Amino acid sequence: MILSKMNHFINLKDIKTKDLRKIILDAKKRKNLRKTLNTLEVDKGSPLKGKILVQMFEKPSLRTRLSFYLAIKQLGGGTITLRSNELHLGQGGESIADTAKILSTYGDGFMLRTDDDEKVENFKKYLSIPVINGLSPSSHPTQVLSDIFTVEEIKKKSISNLNICWIGDSNNVLNSLIAASVKLSFNLRIGCPKKFQPNLDVINWVKKNRRKIYIYNDPIKAAHNADVIFSDKVISLNDKVNKKNKLKEFKNFKINKKLFSHAKKDCIFLHCLPRGNEVTDEIFLGKRSYVWQQALNRVHVQKSILLYCFGKLR
Repeated sequence: MILSKMNHFINLKDIKTKDLRKIILDAKKRKNLRKTLNTLEVDKGSPLKGKILVQMFEKPSLRTRLSFYLAIKQLGGGTITLRSNELHLGQGGESIADTAKILSTYGDGFMLRTDDDEKVENFKKYLSIPVINGLSPSSHPTQVLSDIFTVEEIKKKSISNLNICWIGDSNNVLNSLIAASVKLSFNLRIGCPKKFQPNLDVINWVKKNRRKIYIYNDPIKAAHNADVIFSDKVISLNDKVNKKNKLKEFKNFKINKKLFSHAKKDCIFLHCLPRGNEVTDEIFLGKRSYVWQQALNRVHVQKSILLYCFGKLR
């Protein structure tokens, strides 16, 4: 199916600031309007009635899978979920170009969660429907935009007026958070071991856009005066490193009460999940943690992302 107007959602770097702001504002309005609705009741006007989102997963997923399923349902549409190892694409050698032709015929939008950045770009090249990056090795844009929504919801102010801190590995989530810091002009301080700093390409892109990020090999310096502390699992599912050695490198970067004492008194903790041993139970399950609200908010933001992709965001 071909849409007269559509947008891809692949990397925050490629999306205009005004559009990111429109998505966040729309998500806020939609969340407020759902206070009296049950989970599967459809939003007023059924803005995506009759539309089908095809989801394809090459990696395990819980929050992304659930949130996109509910998002398209609450907008009046439906979803088909595929696993690449069940398709000819994974087993029979069918090309991405041919697969894309079929997906474009059956679906109205395509969400992909993959271990291959090039695959996302190739689907974008051959599909005639919008492509959403549900996670790739270099980027996790839907997660981070939802996290920004959560920050502003809790803090009741623009993220541009807050000090944001990341403690942990330089992974796809951090890459998207860095992109967001440039697009939305917020202060970002990163605490990580020297061996695990952001890639030079990422840093150069920040400089090219005349912005700064602050990188510290001391987590206490990174957390100083923070309004929000973000983290993620140190060992990812498909991490191709010596896990024992990596955990040793991050031993002094554990998020605990002592680290939080260097942040602002009302500093909050967010984590994209699943968690490992990078944070203590005292913080993760404590009153400063908003991880469950953060996870639930993904439904509301995915809805507005879908509307943006289908050219129906007002």
